Amino acid sequence: MKLKILNKKQVGMVCVSLALVLLGYLAYLGNGSYIDENIANKIADINNNSETLGDVQLVSTQNTYQENSVEENTIQENKTNEETLNKDNEDNYFEESRLERNKMYSETIEVYEDILANDSISEDQKVIAENEIAAITNIRNGIVVAENLIKVKGFEDVVIFVNDATATVVVKIERLKKEHIAQIQNIITKQLSIDVKDISITNREE
Repeated sequence: MKLKILNKKQVGMVCVSLALVLLGYLAYLGNGSYIDENIANKIADINNNSETLGDVQLVSTQNTYQENSVEENTIQENKTNEETLNKDNEDNYFEESRLERNKMYSETIEVYEDILANDSISEDQKVIAENEIAAITNIRNGIVVAENLIKVKGFEDVVIFVNDATATVVVKIERLKKEHIAQIQNIITKQLSIDVKDISITNREE
């Protein structure tokens, strides 16, 4: 089964929710509480960066046309170069997506740590921030374990995005079979406590 590959907007939505949670939380703190300007700026950065999460920039080579046989050779050479560049970007998709995802988690945790360091925040509000840090850390650790277990099943590469109570899994394989889907669902359910109906699985060809 070959499913639709995630586009830029879909992948970016995975971590946008983290920024929205922060905005809502800070709105809650806004009743008379002082919010450090640096915290607000970091949340804005998270929103901006999340829009590019999972997007892989494709580099194209402009064909150079010459006369007779030289023209044909040049077109073929440029076509080969373009295919090579696109293949390199394809290979980098999983690594770059994981880096961007982990960066988003780190930035979100950093915002909560800044909240904890703010002397004007009440103890109850700091407890909320501590709980959010713990939750994000647990999700991040669960993702790492799940990705490693999926690779053990024979998949060349995989990247997982968690958004609230849903998970999106992208695996590197030419054809996604029913048994593959069942294996992935089982791992995600156990490691991240997400219902099967809330797990989306797709593939990117090698």
